[in-house]
Amino acid sequence: MKYDDASWHYGSDNFPKDLSEEAGGTHIGMFVAWAVLSGLGSSQFEQDFTELVEKLKARQITPGAFFMAACDGKFTSSELNETGQEFTDDYFDMEAGEYIEDYEELLAEDVDSIYEIEDSWANYDLLKPVLDERLADWKEYAQES
Repeated sequence: MKYDDASWHYGSDNFPKDLSEEAGGTHIGMFVAWAVLSGLGSSQFEQDFTELVEKLKARQITPGAFFMAACDGKFTSSELNETGQEFTDDYFDMEAGEYIEDYEELLAEDVDSIYEIEDSWANYDLLKPVLDERLADWKEYAQES
């Protein structure tokens, strides 16, 4: 299953013409990096991209750059383990999920579009606690069901 694709964004009329194509994947990269760093990545994905994952852990590569290099701008279920897929199905869903709302609320205050949000560890660090909380809430809800 494909959750998102940077080309869907940089290929749209809403994408600012003065930005690089990589800016179309920053919001996706933040989530994918968090998922991998939070233990939600698939073992096969982590094996296939060991060097990039190590660079990510050491913060030698930004979340967006990691995503573009490891995933070629495409976020699919193959990057995630079963728990990661189930959480992403609920939370990352572009129509019914809350990820983009959380992303915009936290990071888009001083920009005209989400594509202008900087691919940085500072922005990741602002987003991470919210993602951690959303995952914890999801797990609690899943256990009650």
